[in-house]
Amino acid sequence: MASQQPPPPPPPKEKKSPPPAPTTICALGDDLLREVFLCLPSVPSLVRASLTCSPFLRAVRSSPAFRRRFRDLHSPPLLGVFVEIHDAAMPTFAPTRRRSDVDHAAAIRGADVFLTLLPEDDKDADREWSMEDCRDGYVVLVNWEIKQMAVYDPLTRALDLFSAPPDEICSDMHVEFHMLASEECHEQFRIVSVCHDECGAQAAVFSSDTREWQVSPFSEDASPPDDGLGGTMVNGSVYWTFTSGSNIRVLNTATLQFSEINPPLHMEGQGEFKPGETKDGKLCLVCAVKLMLVVWIWRPDDDGVDKWILDKTISLQDGLDGDVALNIVAIISGFVYFSTFSEMNQDSCLFMSYCFETEKLNKLCPVTHSYHSYPYIMGFPPSLVCNKVNPQSDEA
Repeated sequence: MASQQPPPPPPPKEKKSPPPAPTTICALGDDLLREVFLCLPSVPSLVRASLTCSPFLRAVRSSPAFRRRFRDLHSPPLLGVFVEIHDAAMPTFAPTRRRSDVDHAAAIRGADVFLTLLPEDDKDADREWSMEDCRDGYVVLVNWEIKQMAVYDPLTRALDLFSAPPDEICSDMHVEFHMLASEECHEQFRIVSVCHDECGAQAAVFSSDTREWQVSPFSEDASPPDDGLGGTMVNGSVYWTFTSGSNIRVLNTATLQFSEINPPLHMEGQGEFKPGETKDGKLCLVCAVKLMLVVWIWRPDDDGVDKWILDKTISLQDGLDGDVALNIVAIISGFVYFSTFSEMNQDSCLFMSYCFETEKLNKLCPVTHSYHSYPYIMGFPPSLVCNKVNPQSDEA
């Protein structure tokens, strides 16, 4: 009888490979992270996301190109408006309300809108600071009693104090100030001072690098502003318009040279035209005629010659009561900021905005009536900027 062969051994079991580790957002490269961050709704949301961990912060700080793209896609948020009620008092602050935006509310709560770090002296009640400009997240103030100026960031509480312009260029003259800030280096800025009298004007520039005022020669060709209207900084130049319909005066802040350009046709008699900029940076003028906004843009015509082109007229009758007047405050990145005023009810003033792109009218906050208001728009936080950038990590 043949012997029974044992059954063959079972084949060895295949070793199961471990399940792949779950992919998380932390596993994404910097380029993909930045694409995700571009979908965030606002700068406050980007701040909150970037500070979650070091890789997120590195992705934002290492790429100036990303920061430029984010600024192009997301208009900087308006946190509120500083309002000067009395000439000799510190301006008050009216915050905007976005009940569903917790990041926006957190930015307002964290800002020193009462400007508490400005020097003060309880023994001298006349040592008051007056606001002169509010731009890119900074406020510019002057105290003529102590001949000192301040550039202050209410969010970071960074304060820079320096001397006011010398007496020989601002004594017995109307003086105004405008700020030029650096997007990528928050410690660098320039302050442009323009002094007017009945004979002409003179400009001076303070640089945070040199800590000195550079004074230009007096210009007799620069006619003084009428009706006390101040100038407006747009793309590195200061523009003054005149209710009389005279030529628009321009100061190039790089050369400190004055020049003039023609106003729009049929401008006289329509009230004050406020200079500003569209979302793509074009120079524009906006005038309020009753409850309508008239918009002119400086651009080439069919012959390639730069001139004022009537762009649009905007009726606000559906969103406003018929007995209010409009006071245009600023035109920034395609948003017109203005306040309403009613002789019948002077306590019910609103600060509002109109967006050229979306054609949306927004009621932002109630304010006290004033002809001197300064929209406080959040600048790009210095915590998200790193000046020492590895070029290989940046986008083209």
